[in-house]
Amino acid sequence: METIMGVAKFERLFRKAAGLDVDKSDLKRLSDFINQNLYDLLLIGESKAKANNRDIIEPWDLPITKGLQESINEFKQIEEELELKPILEQLAKVSKLDLECSYQTQQKLPEIVGALTISLAKTFKVIDPQIKNPEAQHWERAFSIFNMLL
Repeated sequence: METIMGVAKFERLFRKAAGLDVDKSDLKRLSDFINQNLYDLLLIGESKAKANNRDIIEPWDLPITKGLQESINEFKQIEEELELKPILEQLAKVSKLDLECSYQTQQKLPEIVGALTISLAKTFKVIDPQIKNPEAQHWERAFSIFNMLL
């Protein structure tokens, strides 16, 4: 199974962001979550670029909300780095976009993935403040929330 980030990095991000313990079995769920939400952001960005008669998706085309921007800033402070190559490889497998991302947009993808991961971890704590290790129903609830909002 190819993933956007390794197990150790995934575990550290969840622990730092929300004090949660996750394991290797949760990594597939995270990859599915990231793939879907990143694709959704890029799909909206593509629509915006097309509406502005451009043939490339620029960073300002992406619908980055205030909350997601705050998670991007938090991700930068955590000082975990995500590699761009696995993100682009995963995106190529799931994305059927008509437009390409600009270099600047591509460079922002790791921090967006980090922000989505942090936002997901924090969502688990909102769903259940006492949670220590998310179970299947927590993942399903969190996915539902993001599907409504992104």
